[in-house]
Amino acid sequence: MVKVEQLEMDAHRAQLTADVKVMVEKYRCFFDWDAPKADEFISDRLILQAVRQVLCNIEAESSGNTP
Repeated sequence: MVKVEQLEMDAHRAQLTADVKVMVEKYRCFFDWDAPKADEFISDRLILQAVRQVLCNIEAESSGNTP
């Protein structure tokens, strides 16, 4: 049986995806402002690596295991 939390996540997954894309675009703009010739692919990769690290930190905090 699917839990209510999973149903809620499924219902909001598209919005979460859209929000993350907007966030990446927002931080990519910072790269463009500070380094106008910055490579978009490299910028996105760095941003996504940072987001993954933040997510890992948040997950550790929420489970009580701070790094």
